[in-house]
Amino acid sequence: MIKRITYCLFFVLLLNTFSCKVGKDYEREEQNFPETFHQESITESSIATINWWELFKDPVLIELINTSLTENKNIKIAVTSLEESQIYFDLSKADFYPSVNYYGGASSGINSETSDFSNSVVTGVNVSYTVDLWQRIKSLNEAAKQEYLATEYAYRSVTISIISSVASAYISLRDLDNRLLISEKTAKNFADNLDVMQARFDGGFVNEVDLTQSKIQLIEAETTIETLLRSRAQLENGISVLLGSTPVDIPRGLELQEQITLPEVPTGIPSELISRRPDVLESERRLEAQTIRIGAAEALQYPSLTISLNMGASLLNPVTLFADLGAQLFGPIFNGGKIEKGIDLEVKRTERLLYNYQLSYLTAIKEVEDAMIAQDTYNREHELRSQQMELATKASHLAWVRYDGGLTSYLEVLTLQSSQFSAELKASSALQQELQSIINLYTALGGGWEPIEEQNN
Repeated sequence: MIKRITYCLFFVLLLNTFSCKVGKDYEREEQNFPETFHQESITESSIATINWWELFKDPVLIELINTSLTENKNIKIAVTSLEESQIYFDLSKADFYPSVNYYGGASSGINSETSDFSNSVVTGVNVSYTVDLWQRIKSLNEAAKQEYLATEYAYRSVTISIISSVASAYISLRDLDNRLLISEKTAKNFADNLDVMQARFDGGFVNEVDLTQSKIQLIEAETTIETLLRSRAQLENGISVLLGSTPVDIPRGLELQEQITLPEVPTGIPSELISRRPDVLESERRLEAQTIRIGAAEALQYPSLTISLNMGASLLNPVTLFADLGAQLFGPIFNGGKIEKGIDLEVKRTERLLYNYQLSYLTAIKEVEDAMIAQDTYNREHELRSQQMELATKASHLAWVRYDGGLTSYLEVLTLQSSQFSAELKASSALQQELQSIINLYTALGGGWEPIEEQNN
């Protein structure tokens, strides 16, 4: 009996070794990528592994990002999904090994002729193994592996999104702080102006229209302060959520003007986005997993072979041992087209994921192009807004001198002071948008994560 079992195991090993694979292997399709981005770019190095947020040199920003990477709830969800995918992958490996189960049973019967009772108590072990004739088990295991890798890339995408969100929110917060300072300074100046106009009105030197216009001007600045205070508090609440916390006061680091303008970001070439953007890699891994499932579905058209071994003994007569070695061949004859429809379903799912993959890298190129345009134009816009602010400040000062000397009306002063206030707010906003465009470009390029090693597990 032992020899038979040995021969059987050897035969099974041969069947597995020379099994036939059903279905096609995944091959990356040819992408019609442009050789360069439409916008001018530099290609000296890749930024995929750069912790770009550290280039801002703001210790508070760095600490906020580090906190979000450990406490953010979306990241915790992504980590749990990754662990779940790892367990599913490990489960898929179990089908490579035999299934071993124990069993036991008891029975009692009576013979009507002799009125004698016969009792039986049996226990044993069952070993069964499904031979992977068509590599269906291997294919499903490989599909599970690709799904695991896709989940890993999804986790990386969430990581990049959270880093970008925290950095963007913090830069916006520093912009609101800066605009609030501008508004408070302007409101104080307008209040001083109102005091002067009130004294002149009381002395009969100006009319009530000028006094009223001065009050309107002050109210406008005070209203702006309230708007900024509301926006700042709500933004701090949003940052708190990103940090995985209930609303807290967000610490401050460098002021907006101290946040350095980063050097030009090396963008590489469009084809590099496939291996740099984790969302694109995620789409491709899911496409590969689904492509493999077509072969697994096709394998159901062919017979399956299961080898089983039963060994046991009678407890009432311990010297009675038994062993049973057998094989079962099972194959489809008629199932109402269920298998064929199952194959068609897997093919359609593959087509859908192929289009999703194509869309992912087209979207990636579009986002890089948009971010490059934004970085270039916001840089120039900030320069122009800064010039505008300087000219508006100078004009406002000269208008007050002219008014004080009786050379112009108070309306001109009001107009130019309002222009100065607006120019200062717009200059701050332009700087924030310039810094935001750099963050967006790094994000679009897939920067800030280490590529994972796709090793066979």
